[in-house]
Amino acid sequence: MKFQAAVLRAAGEPLQIETLTVGDLADTDVVVRIAATSLCHTDLEAVGGHLGVPLPIVPGHEAAGVVEWTGRAVHRRKVGDHVVLSWNPHCDGCFYCCRKQPILCQQYRENAPASFHFDGQPRLFRETSPVHQLMYSGSFGEIAVVTEDCAIAVSKAIPFDRACLIGCGVMTGVGAVMNNARVEAGSIVSVIGCGAVGLSAIQGARLANAGHIIAIDRDPNRLALASILGATHTLLANDSLPSAHSDLTDGRGADHVFEAAGSPQAFQSSLDLVRPGGQVVWLGKLPVNQQLSIRWGSLMGEKKITRASYGGAVPARDFPLLVEAYLDGKLRLDEYITSRIGLTNVNEGLDRLSRGLDIRSVIEF
Repeated sequence: MKFQAAVLRAAGEPLQIETLTVGDLADTDVVVRIAATSLCHTDLEAVGGHLGVPLPIVPGHEAAGVVEWTGRAVHRRKVGDHVVLSWNPHCDGCFYCCRKQPILCQQYRENAPASFHFDGQPRLFRETSPVHQLMYSGSFGEIAVVTEDCAIAVSKAIPFDRACLIGCGVMTGVGAVMNNARVEAGSIVSVIGCGAVGLSAIQGARLANAGHIIAIDRDPNRLALASILGATHTLLANDSLPSAHSDLTDGRGADHVFEAAGSPQAFQSSLDLVRPGGQVVWLGKLPVNQQLSIRWGSLMGEKKITRASYGGAVPARDFPLLVEAYLDGKLRLDEYITSRIGLTNVNEGLDRLSRGLDIRSVIEF
């Protein structure tokens, strides 16, 4: 089975469109023909060399498509199913999976450095040479090979370009509110950073019936979009932020603060803006070897800090619920898509993402 994919051969260099083949399929594999995949900052980090992934590699992990082939041991998926990819395969039997922490699955973490399939072996090849898959997906191509639990069946009523958004950014933001923080109705919620993840946290807060939803960003255009998606108040991330935020929260601070900007200043601000006894959820990230310095006094007051990578996702449960919320008009996704491109334009899309010009650019096949 031959297909076209965007391949990274040298960190920091443009992706190259190459012809690859699928091989060494296992009975537990699912082959998905990708219909749409969106560009995420994690893909940008991988391409820039910040994740140290092995090369050559096919980036991409936020995707939706149609099941084209299943192995003999696959029973929950069938050819023709519409699926959203999850980047978190898990074994269901290790120490962490048994404690309902699939994001920490031992097999997932042990095989992650190889960036092949979940079993640690390659599935993609250029002639006879193996090609790696980013985050067990590698969706910047016409074909992806994943495990059954990473191909989540969803309603065929949702367009692929909207469905793909659910697989990472939307799940992370909405899930952080609903699953990690379990925001209570009437709460004051502040969100720092109004990219795809932050906007999804804002929508999650709206779905949770939060009282005040305060969006914080440096970009007035993103704040305007945040208002459309559910923010009740918007604040610019400038020198006036502490006093303006205090005025909106009766001088106490927010009950929940979600950091989704991924900068040292934003991490510090999240601690400064939460009330005593409140909860901070860190969704953004820094380069893996970068040190983070925090003002010790901002930790006082019994504040709780949670780091969430995937919004406490249970994809088999959560993806269909998010799709249903979209189809019911409760979750808005159309506004995330700021450009649509073909696979050959992937480098331009990554450049736009790096310059903050897109919320989400979607590659359509």
